[in-house]
Amino acid sequence: MERIIIQGKKRLAGSVDINGAKNASVAILASALSSRASCVVENLPYIEDVLCVVDGLKSLGAKCQFLSRHTLMIDSSNITDYMAIHESLKKIRASYYFVGALLGRFKKAEVILPGGCNFGSRPIDLHQKGFEALGAKVSIEHGLFKAHADKLTGAHIYLDTASVGATINIMLAAVYAEGVTIIENAAKEPHVVDTAGFLNSMGARIRGAGTYIIRVTGVKALRGSTYAIIPDQIEAGTYMIASAITGGDITVRNIIPQHMDSLSAKLKEMRCEVIEGDDYIRIVGSGKLSGTNIKTTPYPGFPTDLQPQMTALLCVADNSSMLTEGIWENRFQYVDELRRFGANISVKGRTAFIEGNIALTGAEVSATDLRAGVALVIAGLAAEGVTTINDVKYIDRGYENIESKLGALGADIKRVTVKS
Repeated sequence: MERIIIQGKKRLAGSVDINGAKNASVAILASALSSRASCVVENLPYIEDVLCVVDGLKSLGAKCQFLSRHTLMIDSSNITDYMAIHESLKKIRASYYFVGALLGRFKKAEVILPGGCNFGSRPIDLHQKGFEALGAKVSIEHGLFKAHADKLTGAHIYLDTASVGATINIMLAAVYAEGVTIIENAAKEPHVVDTAGFLNSMGARIRGAGTYIIRVTGVKALRGSTYAIIPDQIEAGTYMIASAITGGDITVRNIIPQHMDSLSAKLKEMRCEVIEGDDYIRIVGSGKLSGTNIKTTPYPGFPTDLQPQMTALLCVADNSSMLTEGIWENRFQYVDELRRFGANISVKGRTAFIEGNIALTGAEVSATDLRAGVALVIAGLAAEGVTTINDVKYIDRGYENIESKLGALGADIKRVTVKS
């Protein structure tokens, strides 16, 4: 078993390069199944979720070869299997993208039900609604999501909520549907746009990604492509918050600053200095952070995946703050772990009330999910004394070499292996 150990109260400074986006990567890798040619995906993060998707691709017969640590060649030209049931896919939420890709290509798919972080119910009814509108019959049997169709036909689909997963999955199936598919109330997140960009690079005809209405005109076949993943806005935000909580001075590089607008605005409210360039943001922490109120909403609103990290930051800000979770119903499971640092947080429904100006002290804590785990790292950086974080497997799902990157910025942080 591995642990991360942090000696806190070190001011962080320097620059850090951001990897490709986890959420875009897992969708784009599954999308490669839509092509009967070879694809090369660049700027991939070398993280557990990506490796799980690669295992799933291989289990179907796709040839996958890392040309470098962050570049993967995928050749799915010869696959005939439509059953994605490899155990690795059970570990991640993104396994559902295999349904859309396989259904589009083979008109049938059987995929093991997804896993991923446990912070509340994340139903796939909107995925089912979309597939059925395209002409598929859908069922859930024996732990498998099954879909099949004699043919797929374009349809007008209105999503009751702007679901990222459903938007991408319907796009994947609609690429091979006859006619035009309109997805209304579509999610606008950057990784939706990036997935559409990848599919278009292979010859798909998708318009409107990044807006509320996406139009997909079906095609007969997709060609190969070489495509680079966008930078990870959540990894970038994590290092921005790390700078703020340590009173640091960090330049976060290889990013799209526009993707960070909601976080940048909140950090400015909290009295941090935010300096933007073409592909970087520099965050200079304030000696006196001010509390603020936040509600997570779909993009371009404040990201739910930065909510736990911000909760840790608000603990050390002056005054009290309120953070409302507008996406998931149960994403405050990590609060008990933050209380071990001395945090004063009460939760009522979907809102956390955070008492500020707390002198955090090191503690032994355990990650409960990916973003909650990195929130404990953020708290440990600001805490007096030693922090030990268990269950770092969750952190590894979305962050590559986090201890090395933080160490290069001046953190006293190390990973150790202990007997379980």
